[in-house]
Amino acid sequence: MGLFKRSAGVAPDTISPHTPTSQSTSPTRSNDEKDPEAIHSEHTTSAPQSKWKLSAKSGDGDVAMALFGSPDELHEPISHEEERRVKRKIDWMILPYLAVCYAFFYIDKTTLSYAAIFGIREDLNLVGTEYSWLSSIFYFGFLAWAFPTNFLMQRLPIGKYLGFNIFLWGTFLMLQASAKNFTQLAVLRAFAGAAEACSDPSFMLITSMWYKRNEQPRAMGTWYVANGAGIALGGLLGYGIGNIHGAVPSWKLEFVIIGALCCVWGVVMFIFLPDSPVTAKGLSHREKRVAVERLRGNQTGVENKHLKGYQVKEAFCDIKLYLFYILGVVCNVPNGGISNFGTIIIKGFGFSTLETTLMQIPYGAIIAISILICVFANEYVEKSGRQARTWFILLFLCPNIAGSFGLAFLDANNKAGRLTCYYLTGPYNAAFCMILSMSTANTAGHTKKVVTNAVLFLGYCTGNIIGPFFYLTSQSPRYQLGIWSMIVSHLIEVCVILLLRYLLAKENKRRDRVQGLEEGGLAGRDLDATAFSDMTDRENMNFRYIF
Repeated sequence: MGLFKRSAGVAPDTISPHTPTSQSTSPTRSNDEKDPEAIHSEHTTSAPQSKWKLSAKSGDGDVAMALFGSPDELHEPISHEEERRVKRKIDWMILPYLAVCYAFFYIDKTTLSYAAIFGIREDLNLVGTEYSWLSSIFYFGFLAWAFPTNFLMQRLPIGKYLGFNIFLWGTFLMLQASAKNFTQLAVLRAFAGAAEACSDPSFMLITSMWYKRNEQPRAMGTWYVANGAGIALGGLLGYGIGNIHGAVPSWKLEFVIIGALCCVWGVVMFIFLPDSPVTAKGLSHREKRVAVERLRGNQTGVENKHLKGYQVKEAFCDIKLYLFYILGVVCNVPNGGISNFGTIIIKGFGFSTLETTLMQIPYGAIIAISILICVFANEYVEKSGRQARTWFILLFLCPNIAGSFGLAFLDANNKAGRLTCYYLTGPYNAAFCMILSMSTANTAGHTKKVVTNAVLFLGYCTGNIIGPFFYLTSQSPRYQLGIWSMIVSHLIEVCVILLLRYLLAKENKRRDRVQGLEEGGLAGRDLDATAFSDMTDRENMNFRYIF
């Protein structure tokens, strides 16, 4: 049994008669052996309903087909200049909104860290592991709402749903300023986590709905680079807020000001972010068709509003899902610690409170530069036809591993060296951005994509929940156990990435071998028939994995 064998009932080296993967079925089967639907399909190839016959399990296709009067219109000619013009328009319609939103997401994650150096631990009498729990409980809310919010994203207009959740999240952030004790703050942080649970999964779905698979790393890099911008901006906001001297403590102002900005941006997203290429008000009918047609080669479609039980089952039977879950965990054990204890670590180098806020600005810049270098270098290499995403993930993990070892072994008095090592822990964000692009590029079937994204971010939550507990109060500010948790996590990540590359490459070779034996060979594949069928990557033998 192959690790990537398609849905039950489809042998690994045969083509299902219900799966339109090529222009003809296997020549070794006689008409007597074929079911009536397959025979009817062979004798009525000119009829749209037979040419576009979907998997018996799929039942319905992609919403993109609503733009085309007939299947023959799908493969209409588009000039290179027209595609470039539409893509530029799409970039301005999508990426600025996601980038600003993502900056706010990371600023939010650091508000507790800044509140710590502004006195929240003393004002709310936080003792023992209570501060660590405040960090982790945010992700318990995220964890609890992960699957419901992902299924709601499939059912509801995704732009409106995202904007509504950002507004809610900003509201809960502002309310944290009113907390009087650990319990009140913990409850509010759990609700804020639930509101943010749609963030990264929705960004991944939106990116896959608008961009080709080879464009997705750069598109994701464009909004993910705001992660670094968020850290830098958070440092500037922290410095400014820290200089406000009044009756209201600085940590309360941090929550109120950033929460209010998030609420405003939630309203902007609700009004202006389009829900899909099919319904985008900013595109003409012709531009909508171009936006959809250019995604034909993805073999992943645009969107399907129906929850399909068989795709849920298939997702949980696919080893990729569990590998992405593990990657979600090990990538974010370091993040859970650094995002909440980074300021405390820096302050331990001997900087004042306000100096500590400013020292986060170079860290954010390093993250942003790392992400841009990674996605543009990957795009350059992939243009030559080479599969390089996993190699770039490993490449950008190297500084993190080196920096973590430096923090573990450098003398406490070597403040410049330890600060440099701390900054070296930033490029792991570029590696995680590439992992997100691998998830969207290697999962087809809209329900399966939703489930896979949800599970990946269950791992994300798990890592962020576990991470802070490695940073023991008794070890402050060196946090030896926390630093070693980063080292071990990154080494596990290296092993999982290498395994994933091996499995995906092996499956691509198997599919090439199977389809190469069919009539017409690989060149004879009917890619149009499966482009918008909402079939899963297992069902669709025309699908090829990217690694």
